[in-house]
Amino acid sequence: MKKLTRRELLRNNFISTAHAAEKDETSKEPKWAMVIDLAKCIGCDTCTVACKSENRTPPGVTYNVVLTEEKGNYPNVKATHVPRPCMQCDRPPCAQVCPVKATYKMTNGITAIDYDRCIGCRYCIVACPYGARYFDFGGTYEQEMLAYDEVQAPEYGTQRGKRGSKNSPTSVTRKCHFCYHRLLRDEEPACVEVCLGDARYFGDLSNPNSIVSKLAKSPRAFYLKEEMGTHPRVIYLK
Repeated sequence: MKKLTRRELLRNNFISTAHAAEKDETSKEPKWAMVIDLAKCIGCDTCTVACKSENRTPPGVTYNVVLTEEKGNYPNVKATHVPRPCMQCDRPPCAQVCPVKATYKMTNGITAIDYDRCIGCRYCIVACPYGARYFDFGGTYEQEMLAYDEVQAPEYGTQRGKRGSKNSPTSVTRKCHFCYHRLLRDEEPACVEVCLGDARYFGDLSNPNSIVSKLAKSPRAFYLKEEMGTHPRVIYLK
């Protein structure tokens, strides 16, 4: 029997979780969460590139960034890399300040944005304590890459058409959504799939047997700005 790699095991665990929720009508919908092991992150920015490519985000909009902190003095310098997607907070300040309720919590735990309702006031950008939200000013990469704007990613499972069309999400706030369109296809978020250091884990936090649920209980686990009471769904390991 072929021995599965760690990535294949994680992938199979993710798919079986999603399928189990679909087949068992009595089961609850998965509550998606992500765990990031900072000890494994090498700061390669592969997640940033994959996210931008997958979601075809415009200039100035980057759902997934990697922050780097250096400590010590040369030559004894240590760098810590902190990937920062949207925290998918259970108590999101961005949703509380939205005057038109364009930001809301989905039943699967993802904090979503209704592009058709968003009026571009940008209150949510100011309210987000993690700096994880961006405003789409309508920029394009068409001059750098021909036909780049011909196809848009089906964010939140909705086809939007060509960049600049009536349905294109411009003059609105945008952010990471755990690649929700990929979840609908039983695929992991792009950043999880490409992580070179295998630093990211993704799964159902409500399932006590899932990898993310077990890692969330680790003594190494912590949350960014936990004192703010936002209850993030992105958990870090020291």
